[in-house]
Amino acid sequence: MRNLFRLALLVMAVSALFGCAHNYYNIPQETLEKKVRTIGVAPIFTDAESDIRHPDKASIVSIVRTYNMKNEKELVARLRSTGIFYAVRPVEGDATRLFETLVWNRERRDDAGIVYNKYFVKKEELKQLLAQNGLDAMLFVTVSGLTKPGKVYSSNLLSYLETDFNYLSMTAQMLDREGNTIWEYPNFKTNRLSYPMFFALQYPDFDEAAANLTEKVDVKFKTVAGVNAAFAKTEASSVPNAPEVSTLYVKQFDEMLALMSTYKPLFGGKEKEREPAPAPGGGAPVYYNPPAKPAAAPVAPAAPAATAPAAPAAPAVQAAPAPVPTTPVTVTPGDIVPEQPPAK
Repeated sequence: MRNLFRLALLVMAVSALFGCAHNYYNIPQETLEKKVRTIGVAPIFTDAESDIRHPDKASIVSIVRTYNMKNEKELVARLRSTGIFYAVRPVEGDATRLFETLVWNRERRDDAGIVYNKYFVKKEELKQLLAQNGLDAMLFVTVSGLTKPGKVYSSNLLSYLETDFNYLSMTAQMLDREGNTIWEYPNFKTNRLSYPMFFALQYPDFDEAAANLTEKVDVKFKTVAGVNAAFAKTEASSVPNAPEVSTLYVKQFDEMLALMSTYKPLFGGKEKEREPAPAPGGGAPVYYNPPAKPAAAPVAPAAPAATAPAAPAAPAVQAAPAPVPTTPVTVTPGDIVPEQPPAK
């Protein structure tokens, strides 16, 4: 009886881990598969009018805009490599002008203890933009200022300061042509809500308090040079032969994309065949065809017996076996189908 009880617990644990995967979207995955095949990624927005309290706000906004542009391609490439969507296309345009054209309101929200900035988009302008680019939905990512309670420990972890700090935050929304939110970040479909800040503009000066033998810890803004140095810290890109990507953006992209994964592959799955989506511009999509196996060489007939001793046959030359890939190669439609501009 005890063993049976343990087996039941094991089955429940395995089911919780593998059989009950989360759907992070606001629509069923089956609906997502049928409705959202091609998505666009807008230039990363910077909300210059948000709660950025740095004394040199203009310089901070300039730094954010510069590094947004440098890391936009990385976001597109990472989203494309997931294979979640049939095609992922960057939407060209000036980020500042597009933000002013589409966004009509910002609201500071506190939902389930998560403080963030929520943005509202003009539906008609959005519908027109998606129709012009042949998209089913678009992903908008925005960097903005946000002041919220925080708890920061000293370097020796012996003391901490809990007060309001000024941060840079990153939010994201995926909207369809009707303006419906298909997916959002921060995401409220998870069991454990988490929303790490993009970058802290302030820090508590524990060293100064210790030097002055006081328990009062002042909160200071980081210098512009320090902010720029943090944004300039890079690591290898996920895109082959691409420039390095900012470490700050990598952390946020990984956090967001982990909340986009689906519990089964949408496109390119082997369980059943699907109709190919039409290629942009009306052209037929190009699919990967593995090379045909070379035909086996014909077997030569045996030579008739001869009275004279035959010369020794030359050793047969064997072709080197084809290299076996160490990992299975996954071909996603986004990598296969060449992107073409929509027909005018």
